[in-house]
Amino acid sequence: YGVLNVTDDVELLARAAVDPDMPPPPLLQTPDGKGSFLAQTCRWYAFTVKSLDDQPQRAAVTAQVVQCGRLRDFFGFNRAKHAVVEAAILATRCNILARKKIEGEFHRLEEMVQKTGGEQEHRAFRFLQEYIAGNPTPEP
Repeated sequence: YGVLNVTDDVELLARAAVDPDMPPPPLLQTPDGKGSFLAQTCRWYAFTVKSLDDQPQRAAVTAQVVQCGRLRDFFGFNRAKHAVVEAAILATRCNILARKKIEGEFHRLEEMVQKTGGEQEHRAFRFLQEYIAGNPTPEP
């Protein structure tokens, strides 16, 4: 049993990607009481796993949706939200990518956040910039 959340909250995604000490976000219980979903999610889907093939190259899971809910419309991902998601992916790779590469990509992504981002995107991007600044990267 599990619950899949559909969210456009890039601040939550950025923090979840790199902050192991992040406090859990607010949750609500599924109607059947078996699981929880994000209180600020757009949609959620509770599911049961029907089969699992955990081959090393590519795992395959077959699941069946048993409940679902919708709290609000999915805003979607504008350029700034996409930029934050890309920056979060880069931040998870600071142990394998050279600082110059990461900083170059962050500079490119920052322009998108500055031009099209709201408060949430700006906060999330600053958080990721601070994370990168505080973590060592390999030498080129």
